[in-house]
Amino acid sequence: MCLGIPMKVKKINDDFAEVECGRLLRKINIQMLPDLKIGDYVLVHAGFAIEKVDPQRAKETLKIANEIH
Repeated sequence: MCLGIPMKVKKINDDFAEVECGRLLRKINIQMLPDLKIGDYVLVHAGFAIEKVDPQRAKETLKIANEIH
């Protein structure tokens, strides 16, 4: 089973982006999603952005995850 986390793109530098989820910041590879912009939400798995996610859907998913935690 794979777990992907929705994260918000804060900075972009070539094939990498800095993303955040709450207080968690990570540098990820974005080569599979070349059209990303700052402010987009992406599904992150194993250090890679694997899918662009609707902002409302990302926020709902993060809310549910916080309630479980």
